[in-house]
Amino acid sequence: MTFDKRKVVYQIYPKSYKDTTGNGVGDLRGIIEKLPYLEELGVDVIWLNPFYPSPQRDNGYDISDYTAVNPLFGTMADFEELVEEAKSHGIELMLDMVLNHCSTEHEWFQKALAGDKYYQDFFILRDKPTNWVSKFGGNAWAPFGDTGKYYLHLFDVTQADLNWRNPHVREELFKVVNFWRDKGVKGFRFDVINLIGKDEELKDNDAFDGKPEYTDRPIAHDYLKMLNQATFGQDDDSMTVGEMSFTNTENCIQYSSPASHELDMVFNFHHLKVDYDNGQKWTLKPFDFEELKSLFHTWGEEMSQGGGWSALFWNNHDQPRALNRFIDVKNFRNEGATMLAAAIHLSRGTPYIYMGEEIGMLDPDYDSMADYVDVESLNAYQSLLESGKSEAEAFAIIRAKSRDNSRVPMQWDASENAGFSTGTPWLKAGKTYPDINVENEKSGPIFTFYQELIKLRKAMPIIAEGDYQSAYQNHPNVYAFERHLGDESLLVLNNFFAKDVAIDLPESYQTGKVLLSNYPDSKLSDKITLKPYQTLAIYQEKSASK
Repeated sequence: MTFDKRKVVYQIYPKSYKDTTGNGVGDLRGIIEKLPYLEELGVDVIWLNPFYPSPQRDNGYDISDYTAVNPLFGTMADFEELVEEAKSHGIELMLDMVLNHCSTEHEWFQKALAGDKYYQDFFILRDKPTNWVSKFGGNAWAPFGDTGKYYLHLFDVTQADLNWRNPHVREELFKVVNFWRDKGVKGFRFDVINLIGKDEELKDNDAFDGKPEYTDRPIAHDYLKMLNQATFGQDDDSMTVGEMSFTNTENCIQYSSPASHELDMVFNFHHLKVDYDNGQKWTLKPFDFEELKSLFHTWGEEMSQGGGWSALFWNNHDQPRALNRFIDVKNFRNEGATMLAAAIHLSRGTPYIYMGEEIGMLDPDYDSMADYVDVESLNAYQSLLESGKSEAEAFAIIRAKSRDNSRVPMQWDASENAGFSTGTPWLKAGKTYPDINVENEKSGPIFTFYQELIKLRKAMPIIAEGDYQSAYQNHPNVYAFERHLGDESLLVLNNFFAKDVAIDLPESYQTGKVLLSNYPDSKLSDKITLKPYQTLAIYQEKSASK
């Protein structure tokens, strides 16, 4: 059975959502408290970033116990209550499963270090390391105690890659997924899951990163089929998504096609690198609209034709706010926020909303490096200084690109700390909360537009099920696409710039119906003008156009 394509997912970074204890850290009870708000928005699934015990070297993606709750976030009883309460609001939970690696503090690694041969085979140990570079910089291999061997860590040195070639590892990881299924969890997001299929023989790589030996290997598809069969594939109403690192459409079609029996959908990140200068994150460059458009069209059409399915998103816990990246927020925050939302919610795939996006939250606009806590940002600042940048230049880059931009406390109201906590937040609140907050925005144009988009997806099969076809590919300012299902067509026009843009409308749509616009009084004719950041969705039935 295929999953319900009408559903919309809302991502919560638990640490920053709502603190109920006054310790400055968001918790599970804070999420329970806000379930009525999420029901009002209309979302069906909440994806929670990791809340498991962890040394927090990588914000909880370094897990030391897969089947417990970090006391920082609450108790297992709180979690069980969250599952039940969410269901009463018509909402299911999606949990982050980090199965490519575990923390070096996990008991498996500790037993391996202590000399237990059974557990040593849980990890990728070699006498002679390859020349691979970690995704966090530096060597991807570290000494395995005083054994003379080295263990592979594609990420932080405290995140040891697990050996999926060992059937005992697979069995243990399948048990983890089933533990949470037994707790009533229906959704799973699998972190960097296309990296689990390392080659048996690991070789040096010309590019020094080893990607050909560990990314999208054919055996990864075999492992995902096993995972599916042993766990969530037994549920009629599960929802799964794989985070895919440096992937391509061919593999993503295979990961997400129902015929493959692997996953329901895939995340890719190519579209969020269009403001990287020369592919480098820690740079300042206006976004490349042609590249963005081309990526959306390529993925949209190829996934549609191949029967794959994408997870669509602008924001997450690792990205600066899309509004700051793509929109003139000083003059057009409302219009830009609603246009960006329509560009993915009306497209083919499952839309993901990152907390605060639905009220148009912005980057925090911090004053100094002292306000940042993200280790990646602190390291990048030092690297930028060492590369010859001035303090002002380096700080400007951090302000634009830091992961802390998305991790600031959720802005609930205009009271101190944005209504997030009565204590001192673990990360300083952004400057805009006196104006941009849930209390102010709930009846405003952005929140109500998101509600409308979610309702349309549920009401109109063409939005949930239709194909994807690029339109106006050569227009320098407009990202547009068509959706088709049976006799129905939908044309979605998105002006990505802060100026009026002229469009020649095809005859077939001139007699259509304006389904949605973020400007009032949109009239259809052979020539139309899109206002700054306007989105315009035109619906047509063939029988009606004759």
